[in-house]
Amino acid sequence: MVNKYPIITIEDAMDENDWDGWKELTKRLGKRVQLVGDDFFVTNTSYLERGIKEEAANSILIKVNQIGTLTETFEAIEMAKEAGYTAVVSHRSGETEDSTIADIAVATNAGQIKTGSLSRTDRIAKYNQLLRIEDQLGEVAEYRGLKSFYNLKK
Repeated sequence: MVNKYPIITIEDAMDENDWDGWKELTKRLGKRVQLVGDDFFVTNTSYLERGIKEEAANSILIKVNQIGTLTETFEAIEMAKEAGYTAVVSHRSGETEDSTIADIAVATNAGQIKTGSLSRTDRIAKYNQLLRIEDQLGEVAEYRGLKSFYNLKK
């Protein structure tokens, strides 16, 4: 399918307990497609560390209120980046209009945020915060586009 269509990201492609499947998928597609572990890693550095060692997935979905603390969140993002994994900062289901994840995505230079379509106020609040941050940063703000997928072959 990735040979026929321009797919750049697949999230939770395998069952959260299928480590062999994740490793095989990463071996086959990991240089061309961002393979994001959400349920696979659950924003947990222990699972992420194992994934890095076993070369399973190449990206982690970061849900700030899933791991427990901001410190643990930042540790997970840093661990991912040091290993060449991308980190996608994400909302959770049942989200509020709190826009903190926009600040975290920019502050950590994650390069990617997942917050859904512009269909509800809780999502729009996050996009509006990104626009405010861009205004505050002015010329130093940089939209990286496809460069945010730094772990994939071009």
